[in-house]
Amino acid sequence: MHTPSPAAPVSTEVSDIEQALTRVAYLAGRARQHERLMALAGLPLDRAATAILRNIAESEPLRPGVLAVRLSVEASHVSRQLRQLEKDGYVIRVPDPDDSRAHRIQLTDAGLAAVDRIREASRRGIEMALADWSPEDLRQLATLFHRLVDDFVTHAEAAVDVEPSV
Repeated sequence: MHTPSPAAPVSTEVSDIEQALTRVAYLAGRARQHERLMALAGLPLDRAATAILRNIAESEPLRPGVLAVRLSVEASHVSRQLRQLEKDGYVIRVPDPDDSRAHRIQLTDAGLAAVDRIREASRRGIEMALADWSPEDLRQLATLFHRLVDDFVTHAEAAVDVEPSV
């Protein structure tokens, strides 16, 4: 069995950034944080439903299978969630213009309103956390975050070169 050769060490700054991003992702994904967000938004949605509604809002209407791929979950999980969201009046199924046998998922007015409330509650939470930051620091953070996301997207789509182990 071959062991991979050790990678070159990363800089202290990159290590610090990775740790900070991991911590932010953990804090943002905690159940308690989601409960707080839903309380602020006045909605009874679980984390999976919230993720589905946000994804549909970004590019609706879309097929359930595409949604499952975007969320990196099984199609059956998305189907169950969509049935509940449809029952609750947040989404509807519409014919797929490219395939008469298929359907796409679209937000209803209630779904759009829910996403707006979630986004507003999320923004208020971020605003409270960053209340002591100067306008210049906020502008700089926003610029750097956009750059970070753009670079992550670019590199996520590039092929990963892995040295073969000997």
